[in-house]
Amino acid sequence: MRHARGYRRLNRTHEHRKALFANMAGSLIEHEQIKTTLPKAKELRPIIEKMITLAKRGDIHARRQASAKLKEEQYVAKLFDILGPRYKDRQGGYVRVLKAGFRYGDMAPMAIIEFVDRDRDAKGAADKARVAAEEVAAEE
Repeated sequence: MRHARGYRRLNRTHEHRKALFANMAGSLIEHEQIKTTLPKAKELRPIIEKMITLAKRGDIHARRQASAKLKEEQYVAKLFDILGPRYKDRQGGYVRVLKAGFRYGDMAPMAIIEFVDRDRDAKGAADKARVAAEEVAAEE
């Protein structure tokens, strides 16, 4: 029986799970859409919803709380500067989880988790900018 088990363990220790969701939340904030397994996506949803709620508050304490959860300051900056104002008038339901078939190797159920009103140009924009900067540096 699994009484009083409020979350999926995902066969990981507490520290590993905490790091996993911190990295996944950062990737979702950066790209605004990621593909992962369905259980991970379902567990990430409440974490990222709470982050958006902190960003909507926008005060320094909320920024410090978000910074404690996320690994990099660039994610906190995007969360508070772009995503918080974007969802200011929305009362929850900031992300959606779409089922995306099964993974070829082990038939794990896959899902796409994305922001509801996402910027379609955000996915891969940082990677394209990094590649362009590397090409400019190689030419010099």
